[in-house]
Amino acid sequence: MTTNQLIQEINKKKSFLCIGLDVDLNKIPQHLLKEEDPIFAFNKAIIDATHHLCVAYKPNTAFYEAYGLKGWKALEKTINYLNEKHPEIFTIADAKRGDIGNTSTMYAKAFFEDLAFDSVTVAPYMGKDSVEPFLAFEDKHTIMLALTSNAGAFDFQTKTVEGKELYKQVLETSKTWENSENLMYVVGATKAEYFADIRQIIPDSFLLVPGVGAQGGNLQDVCKYGMNDSVGLLINSSRGIIYASSQEDFAQAAANKAEELQKEMALILNQ
Repeated sequence: MTTNQLIQEINKKKSFLCIGLDVDLNKIPQHLLKEEDPIFAFNKAIIDATHHLCVAYKPNTAFYEAYGLKGWKALEKTINYLNEKHPEIFTIADAKRGDIGNTSTMYAKAFFEDLAFDSVTVAPYMGKDSVEPFLAFEDKHTIMLALTSNAGAFDFQTKTVEGKELYKQVLETSKTWENSENLMYVVGATKAEYFADIRQIIPDSFLLVPGVGAQGGNLQDVCKYGMNDSVGLLINSSRGIIYASSQEDFAQAAANKAEELQKEMALILNQ
């Protein structure tokens, strides 16, 4: 999927919502455990109920890898279902991969070619030769961790090195890498006060913003400082949507929560 196609979908749906599919078998409705593939059954129901309200889905691969082969199979079935039924929706493999040379190329092949995701999250700590192999794939997007929403983000990301915060150096350096136009960035919603500075460095890039909802991020603040002329934001909510109910009405409850965010987004877009 191209960036222009993503922007068209945002304008069509009046939404820049991304729904995180982080499936924990201890949290899904108990009646689904009787299914042959409970993880996929849960995802399918969520997708069927919410696809008209969002422009992206983001499975966190850890929640699938934790269940071994059956988890990976459920991930494969989920992405295949999305690509077949809703090819207009942007898909994100939240894998946070980061290694050098041929290893990164193989990670990229796994998510871009075998599973056919539109994008994958990566960690930039090892530098350009850990990220450029992902950027080499045409019409695919590499979403690089820039400033995250966890407490430990302050351990390194905001430290000043040679007069500049490290996350700003990472952003500026990434712009020099080959095919950097294929980069998007992860910026946590709980760091809303940083968005203005980030937009000074990467004014045109899409930002994937986790932390709205269960983690306490504020949508209005993120949009005030982070939105650009093309919207440029994908706001992710995971637990706040998919676990809105643990009963048989879970899919409808998820749709209700997603619609609340979508309506708020529509109001912002119409301002």
